Amino acid sequence: MTRHARSCVRLVNMVFYAHHGVLKEEHTIGAKYEVDAELTFDFTDAAESDDITKTVDYGSVYQKTREALTLKKYFLIEAVACEIAHDLLRDFPILDHVLIRVRKRNPPVNGICDYAEAEYSTTRI
Repeated sequence: MTRHARSCVRLVNMVFYAHHGVLKEEHTIGAKYEVDAELTFDFTDAAESDDITKTVDYGSVYQKTREALTLKKYFLIEAVACEIAHDLLRDFPILDHVLIRVRKRNPPVNGICDYAEAEYSTTRI
């Protein structure tokens, strides 16, 4: 029997403190960032065998996300989301599709705003 299942694993609301933004103060003071990662791939073999080596290691995804957010400084959360998505697709060959959401709490908008969010989605060719 030939099958191709499409499954998804999500890491929701990973939280990091980092130094991104257009304003100089944002690079100095830093802010809280939240990241959601939606990872699409066929995890049927992992589910049937209950074998972690046949799926994506959540800890590794978290580490890669943390590195992308904390080792470099960006002006835009759009750039952060793009970087994370491409890093994950490159480092985890099992992935077919990656969707990343990056939220910046209390963005400097001269008013009240809970967060700004950038969403980036990419598919393996």
